[in-house]
Amino acid sequence: MHNYEFNSKPFLAFPVPALSALTSAASVETVAPSQASAVDSPARLTSSLAPRALYQQVAERLREEIFNRQLEPGSWIDEMKLSAQYGISRTPLREALKVLATEGLVTMKVRRGAYVTEVNEKDLSDVYHLLALMESDAAAEVAKRASPADLKELEQLHRDLTQAEGDREQFFAINERFHVRLLEIADNRWRMQLVADLRKVMKLNRHNSLLKAGRVHDSLREHQALLDALLARDAALSGLRMREHFANGLEAAS
Repeated sequence: MHNYEFNSKPFLAFPVPALSALTSAASVETVAPSQASAVDSPARLTSSLAPRALYQQVAERLREEIFNRQLEPGSWIDEMKLSAQYGISRTPLREALKVLATEGLVTMKVRRGAYVTEVNEKDLSDVYHLLALMESDAAAEVAKRASPADLKELEQLHRDLTQAEGDREQFFAINERFHVRLLEIADNRWRMQLVADLRKVMKLNRHNSLLKAGRVHDSLREHQALLDALLARDAALSGLRMREHFANGLEAAS
């Protein structure tokens, strides 16, 4: 088990219960093997899960700072500065960086530390290509299997998206909910997991994708065409509309 140290400065971004759970977990780590089994001991489970909860919170905080451009693509991540800022030791911070590295958001360089990943044109093209393949397949599946209630929910999300046309951040959020809901209806958890990871990388460049003049309006038109195909229960056309949507998105982001 890792022994995490916290300085006296509180880290308000993380809920106090999470930190207190961690410190209490450390106190129960002394339970003797004869007193509890490794399988069913609540003390052992708590002590093993509490540190994981901390570095996951750190990873989420860093993820948001990367997406919001508080940490710019290509920038070096100052571990000492962030540890002091967050009020934690460097151990959970480094574990969080490893999580982000597996997601492609952070690049670890030997003897140089961690850097926010820069997405080049090939990276972007590869990500959009894979997303188009998986989400077009999902769209075709939804056209065949969605219930009337499912389709009404997608219609409502599209209406919400239209109303958010003037608010870029809200537009991003609703657009993502539309795509996630479509994947949920298609009901393939492996595909959902892969798409979630790819979308994290895509977000590194997402602020560029809608800066092109008229792109928001074009994106809405593409969503409407996709929705029309879904409502018509046309699987082939739904898949095609989704592929066109990603092709246009890539062109705007490049």
